[in-house]
Amino acid sequence: MPADLSGKWILETNDKFEEYLKALDVDFATRKIAISLSQTKVVKQDGDKFEFKTLSTFRNYELSFTVGVEFDEHTKGLDNRNIKVGQTYEILVTWEGDKLVCTQKGEKANRAWKHWIEGGKLYLELTCEDVVCIQVFKRKE
Repeated sequence: MPADLSGKWILETNDKFEEYLKALDVDFATRKIAISLSQTKVVKQDGDKFEFKTLSTFRNYELSFTVGVEFDEHTKGLDNRNIKVGQTYEILVTWEGDKLVCTQKGEKANRAWKHWIEGGKLYLELTCEDVVCIQVFKRKE
């Protein structure tokens, strides 16, 4: 049985986030604001169906998907990609053991993320090209 990631999580550490944003070609001003923000991640999980909300005082981001099913994504406020199923891009989330793994094929090499729980904390590994950012969240509720 895969891990249950449900809950409200507060960002505790954020290693190499600015480098990750640079790899995504996020502009200087947005990067500086983004790295200074506290983030709250709200995860709702119903089996293999997920709703992720990343909340901050600057911008919020929502993502809904079902594990094993390609999905559309609009990264408004991040790198402003609008990905539709059937384009030359691909976004797919799968389970690798207890890790929720998203692979993204398209304009940037090695674009992916992984979520998992370890030691009661939620980990998020973000990759783009040769940059790996690790975010660690502690449970709020």
